[in-house]
Amino acid sequence: MRAPHLLPALLILAACVPGQAPTPPSSGKADFTELCAPCHGGSAKGDGELAKTLAHPPADLKGLSSRHGGVFPMAYVMSKIWGYSHGEAPSALMPKFAPLMEGPTVLVDTGDGIMTPTPLRLVEIAAYLETVQE
Repeated sequence: MRAPHLLPALLILAACVPGQAPTPPSSGKADFTELCAPCHGGSAKGDGELAKTLAHPPADLKGLSSRHGGVFPMAYVMSKIWGYSHGEAPSALMPKFAPLMEGPTVLVDTGDGIMTPTPLRLVEIAAYLETVQE
């Protein structure tokens, strides 16, 4: 499932939550620029302004698909942004953005066939990253 094809439908669904006023959609690219680019760079290649000050270089996010057999790892990417460590020791380097992701949620199938409520901003950042894969 490719998220960019779902994004328009997800935005419409997010605006249909009863009892809530529609919220203007945020932009995955804008959130990436604000939250991720300082380390990962505007190019998403791990060359941000803060990269040279870190003990470990930030990941090259343009190569996510190539490092995962040519398939964009949507669930993995969203969980990394959220702060889930996949059973690994939690990283002190990668900020935990979960508190910043409050707001509307959309239903997303992350590959297990279960539609899971997921913060819209998180889906949008991951969808943006999918568009910049090399």
